[in-house]
Amino acid sequence: MSLLIIFLIAVALAFDFLNGLHDAANSIATIVSTRVLAPRYAVAWAAFFNFIAFLVFGLHVAATIGTGIVASGIINDQVVFAALMGAIIWNIVTWLAGIPSSSSHALIGGLVGAGITGGGLSAVVWSGLGKTAAAIVLSPAMGFFLALMLVLLVSWAFLKVTPFKADGIFRKVQFISASAYSLGHGGNDAQKTMGIIAALLFAHGLSGDHFNVPFWVVLACQTAMALGTLLGGWRIVRTMGSRITHLTPVQGVCAETAGAMTLFLATYMGIPVSTTHTITGAIVGVGAARRVSAVRWNVAKDIVVAWLVTMPAAALLGAGFYLIANAAGMT
Repeated sequence: MSLLIIFLIAVALAFDFLNGLHDAANSIATIVSTRVLAPRYAVAWAAFFNFIAFLVFGLHVAATIGTGIVASGIINDQVVFAALMGAIIWNIVTWLAGIPSSSSHALIGGLVGAGITGGGLSAVVWSGLGKTAAAIVLSPAMGFFLALMLVLLVSWAFLKVTPFKADGIFRKVQFISASAYSLGHGGNDAQKTMGIIAALLFAHGLSGDHFNVPFWVVLACQTAMALGTLLGGWRIVRTMGSRITHLTPVQGVCAETAGAMTLFLATYMGIPVSTTHTITGAIVGVGAARRVSAVRWNVAKDIVVAWLVTMPAAALLGAGFYLIANAAGMT
């Protein structure tokens, strides 16, 4: 294995670490904002379930990223470097600004931008990209409606239970729902980096005749994401956990459960969705179930704008880094 390949794998793991750092809020915002767990304990809890996600899910999302966004024949060192750098730069910018944008779509945008620059429009696997683009709308919408339905169902089921008792019950239940969401987060998000590294190894003939994800890649990616989550992203936690709407333990459970259900389904289907989009939709759903005015729609609007901008912005960055890598003779 050449030094360049080792360097690119290190860059991929750096992106995975930043993904965990950037998206830590997705896993812990609700359980922190409801004060069920203190932040330092919440990140450790989320990091653990991020790490063990590979024991639960298959590697369908990794296969989509590795072969289903741009043609595997176009994947080379320049494309991988450019895609990762485009995603990393966008993640850092949005993290510093406290904007919960999508690390997933930043990576996909960077990959598409680099792929088109290197191989033209024919390099794009439009069916895979279309499925991913559709998830920008469908994953938050599903999170929203599932959370809304869960709030209504729980409200009806606990109609005769005092608010104090219900609060005590759901403070315990939230440990389960937060675990499920962190499991879904680790299962979907870490696989995106696995797909990039596996595609790089396959392009160099280092993983056999067929695309596959070596077990050491799985462990490395899950570890990098878990470490990133452990450090947390507090700017975004504030946005996700309190600025969109105020959450109670009951609402936190409903939001996390709805988000986990969405992520589990998407991961099973091999669709790389945004955990940011999913949990935001769910949080808005539980807020709207209380009353429409409970949601700070101006904050939600700003987040949606960031979603729409992320993929094209990362694509432009990916294209720029591809030209830089090509001019530098990276090969």
